[in-house]
Amino acid sequence: MKECFKDKVVLCTGAAQGIGLVTAQEFAKAGAKVILSDVLDMTEQVKELTEAGYSAVQYKCDVSSPEQVENMINWIVEKFGRLDCGFNNAGVQTPQRPMAEITYEEFDKTVAVDLKGVWNCMKYEIIQMLKQEEKGCIVNTSSQGGITGFPGQAAYIACKHAIIGLTRTASIDYAAQGIRINAVLPGVILTPMAKDIIKRNPAMEETMIRDIPKGRLGEPYEIAHAVMWLCSPYATFVDGAAISVDGGFTIH
Repeated sequence: MKECFKDKVVLCTGAAQGIGLVTAQEFAKAGAKVILSDVLDMTEQVKELTEAGYSAVQYKCDVSSPEQVENMINWIVEKFGRLDCGFNNAGVQTPQRPMAEITYEEFDKTVAVDLKGVWNCMKYEIIQMLKQEEKGCIVNTSSQGGITGFPGQAAYIACKHAIIGLTRTASIDYAAQGIRINAVLPGVILTPMAKDIIKRNPAMEETMIRDIPKGRLGEPYEIAHAVMWLCSPYATFVDGAAISVDGGFTIH
């Protein structure tokens, strides 16, 4: 599958750490020209890739801002000429507590990044891809919580449900024009975000593993490989899908 991405231009948001970073690394190792995007500085992450001989640049962007996202896509096109794949992965989590205790400010911030951020990126990625002869692929990060629930994460889970609906509807809008749009639904993956949840509630890890038929938590590269498959020619008839990568959690 790796030969599919030689010289492809790939944008990964939320790429400073976790799933976003590992996915960017895997695309780069497969020969893609990768843009790592985040609100955080990624100088060291990019340096590690370029010193290893891979093509990678960073672009700091707050995906909740339509203006910043539009500027980012324009910059990518000016630099690379096109955009082949967009992995919309940037996200934040609400502090863990019951729904009625979540503040309006916390809710608005979660929606701004986790849902509006995906909307913003999709909008400008699609506008660009429609101009290209070879259109492109988009993968959005939802969550196993996009088809289930999770205690104390009402705002986050609401966004992850909405991302699936957004993905499916946009895929219908643009399938005939050659743009494939899918969503990946990670289970509990050993990312800094997951580790933070476990740190706040150590008993949660045992509970999570107990409910996963696979008997373990996932690794970021396992999500990265699913994203790459969805963006590859091996998945040309996969459109509007919401694919769970969760060790069987959602069928347990």
